[in-house]
Amino acid sequence: MPAGLDIRLRVPTPGLLGLPWADRLADWDATEVPLRDIAVGPSRHLVRFVESDGGLWALKELPPRIAQKEFGVLRELESRGLAAVRPAGVVGQAFADTAILVTRFLQPSWQYRRLLMRLPPGAGKNVHRSRLLDAMGALLVDLHRNGVFWGDCSLANTLFSRDGQRLQAWMVDAETSEVHPRLSNGQRQMDLDIVVDNVAGGLIDVAARLGEAPSDYGTYLFEATSVVTRYQALWDIQHEEPLLPYAERYRVEGQIRRLNDLGFAVEEVQLESSRDGDDSLRLKVTVGGRRFHAEQLRRLTGLDVGEGQATDLLNDLRAFQRRLEQSGAVATDAVVARRWLTEVFEPGMARAHAAIGGVGDPIQAYADLLEVRWLLSERAGRDVGDEPALVALAHREAPIASAARMAVAETPTGQLPAVAPVEGPPDSSPAPSAWEL
Repeated sequence: MPAGLDIRLRVPTPGLLGLPWADRLADWDATEVPLRDIAVGPSRHLVRFVESDGGLWALKELPPRIAQKEFGVLRELESRGLAAVRPAGVVGQAFADTAILVTRFLQPSWQYRRLLMRLPPGAGKNVHRSRLLDAMGALLVDLHRNGVFWGDCSLANTLFSRDGQRLQAWMVDAETSEVHPRLSNGQRQMDLDIVVDNVAGGLIDVAARLGEAPSDYGTYLFEATSVVTRYQALWDIQHEEPLLPYAERYRVEGQIRRLNDLGFAVEEVQLESSRDGDDSLRLKVTVGGRRFHAEQLRRLTGLDVGEGQATDLLNDLRAFQRRLEQSGAVATDAVVARRWLTEVFEPGMARAHAAIGGVGDPIQAYADLLEVRWLLSERAGRDVGDEPALVALAHREAPIASAARMAVAETPTGQLPAVAPVEGPPDSSPAPSAWEL
């Protein structure tokens, strides 16, 4: 074993410990290491994937200082509960003046190209792009609120996962990131300038791959700019400090409800006398994480799901509660939650998941069933029930703009092909990046 090897793993499983850390990542032999082949795009650094101990791991070769910095930033993001890939370790290879950063591969997730290149052309595609851009804006707001300067925010450095009728964006590259007690307006603006340029480039790249005419690219420049608008709308509602007359303190509840409707929990409300000397009060709200409905659902049912999924499931639970109340049955929260789980959610989830061939997240499948049933009922002018919605899901015929259409981006786990052994010296060309999925 060469001198200068420093293995630091947060998940010291037998499979990870047994990897050939004494060798350069490019030299790992596919006949000896469970390398997995994932179709990805170009990257600045060598990235390879290993399936081990029941999980999939991304390994990225970096200069030692950058690897240690990124490892530290990702650990800080994890401690704050922010949406970023989880660091599993960093291995220093001083003998080669390099290091390997190990992260958990986020499953299920996918890169923006997978969705946009699989969707059929048409108006629905614009809606799904809008969901992507909403997720980007929300991620950037969350990072900035926590003092995180991204530095290289782009679609290519983001993974997406489905969360009810919306998308959750995940930061996957923190090489240029910095964590501060608080970001200045200048730092926030720099990230916004970067994201507009990079998102425009990402959207135009997909358009070029799909053979779209350059004359259409202006649309994507406009859409990239809209990330700033989406960001600013979320940022403003969390940071505005309205003046309220003393006699109208009841309006505080409306401000809290606006934040709750967006999924934000309110940790503290502060009312300060106005500096103008009148009877008005300045309202300051301390906003917590964006899991208001998720925490509500967890307390009621024990289910731990995403905020978007929780919103859909709570609406379903409350509709069930109203039906019980109308029938004269006992409808306390505890009774309703227990009956909803056993009579509605669990059998509905099983049927929805079976309808889509058992692919993906069963809870997301049920959220899709709820959405498609509602859309088909709106179209028919009556409640159509579950059967037409299940048929639509099974035949991939959900309404074109429905979030359920984004299921085309999901592929079954466990079907990643092994890397084929290559005879002769390793290829020195740039390696694929996990973030170009």
